[in-house]
Amino acid sequence: MKNPEKLSRRDFVGTAASIAASISIVPSHVIAGLGKVPPSDQITLANIGCGTQGLREMGELLQNPKVRIVSVCDVNKYSEDYIDWSPYGIRDNIRTVLGDDNWWHNTKGIPGGRDVGKTYVDRFYEKNSPAGSKNSCTSYEDFRELFAKEKDIDVVKIMTPDHTHASIALAAMDRGIHVVTHKPISNRLLEGRKVIEKAKSSGVITHLLAWSDRPEYRQIKAWIDEGLIGELKEIHNWSYRPVWQQWTKRPTGSETIPEGFNWDLWLGPVPEMEYHKNYTHNVFRGWYDFGGGSVADMGHYSLFPLFETLGISNSPISAKAYGTTTREEVNGVYEWVKNDVAFPASCMIKWKFPQQASLSPFDLFWYDGGMKPFAPLELEMEEKDTPDEGLMLVGTKGKILGGFRGENPVLLPETKMTSRPSSERIDSSKIERHSTAWVDAIQSGTQTPGSFTRAQTITDTVNLGAVALRSGKKVDFDPSALKITNDKEAHKFLSRDYRKGWEI
Repeated sequence: MKNPEKLSRRDFVGTAASIAASISIVPSHVIAGLGKVPPSDQITLANIGCGTQGLREMGELLQNPKVRIVSVCDVNKYSEDYIDWSPYGIRDNIRTVLGDDNWWHNTKGIPGGRDVGKTYVDRFYEKNSPAGSKNSCTSYEDFRELFAKEKDIDVVKIMTPDHTHASIALAAMDRGIHVVTHKPISNRLLEGRKVIEKAKSSGVITHLLAWSDRPEYRQIKAWIDEGLIGELKEIHNWSYRPVWQQWTKRPTGSETIPEGFNWDLWLGPVPEMEYHKNYTHNVFRGWYDFGGGSVADMGHYSLFPLFETLGISNSPISAKAYGTTTREEVNGVYEWVKNDVAFPASCMIKWKFPQQASLSPFDLFWYDGGMKPFAPLELEMEEKDTPDEGLMLVGTKGKILGGFRGENPVLLPETKMTSRPSSERIDSSKIERHSTAWVDAIQSGTQTPGSFTRAQTITDTVNLGAVALRSGKKVDFDPSALKITNDKEAHKFLSRDYRKGWEI
């Protein structure tokens, strides 16, 4: 055991001595009886990333009595130029959480940055903590400084652009800090593998926020196990995303880096390039350097829990993709636009999966940007079409069709459903989703169902899809050797060129 004089609060909570001490000082049940969670039982959290999504999800954490946000971090100090899905959605959510109808009054746009995050946290705790409580939230520009100075962090929540997820997660795990991250774990396959291996070796609790418990998938599996669609041959998943602006080449011209925005830190592991606003905030995920495209943004939500439910644990062995193409006018001539920097406006990706523990080899298809599979014969006969977003499993004897995440699944043709017990029907609108299940896991010292250690197949899949899009060819992948075996040029897309000091 560590020297008690040097024992941090995080270490202290994890020891048997903490139990005895808490009882001898103020019994937890006494405080709990007053409707409060004793401070020694709260999880201390650092929130890294105070942009739109970081702020959107912060309210749920603040209102969770089991969690205490003690620090925030963002490379942006403050600005009002963020892009979101609505002009007032985040503002109104924060107003509700704070009980303050004047929040963001007279701002010129959508604010974000670490100053917003800190003010949000401080105001909530000032209003909802005992009188005289002055535990102010700390604020940092650089996550490395945060880890160096803050010694009592139990868990870090990573809400930054995709390209920095791996760097932050690895730094946290090196210090024994639990990690919760927005999807993806990384936007490079080899980085993802290293983060997953670190999660296994470090023993910390990790959670990928895209995981959710989906009873619909258990119903789908039961139908497959019953043999109602025969042997599974294909899985089709489609989304109308992207819902952010896409580009086909680098922006031109020079832009001044905004005051209070650390562009060098924002780039992180990515090689030097000129600043442009079209890279940052809520448009980053469309770029190969910074994001993972629609398949990483949305495919995690549908495919991660599906892989878990169906027992798909062996990664794909090949991928092929097609993407939107375009031309532009140059001096009266239409010239081909070679897009090697950003995900296309729409695409189709096909992966081949090997034998699984209980499944024969099958193909997985992804569609986005308005692309989707044509209606199968079973729907055409009823003059129906596939939904705008959906999931379809195709077997040798039948099909299953549901919403994007399998919501309200039905057997095709739908006449098959009339012979099924009504108890099988799942009303997805009434299912509770617990986005903070990781809180209970950390408190109990157990891994979550969304642990990084269970996410290798989904991480490999989305990142191999990006490799296929970038290469323009079918790529064969050896999951054991971690190599693209048929294209040396495509192999380089499994990783990236790192800036000095950011190597992974």
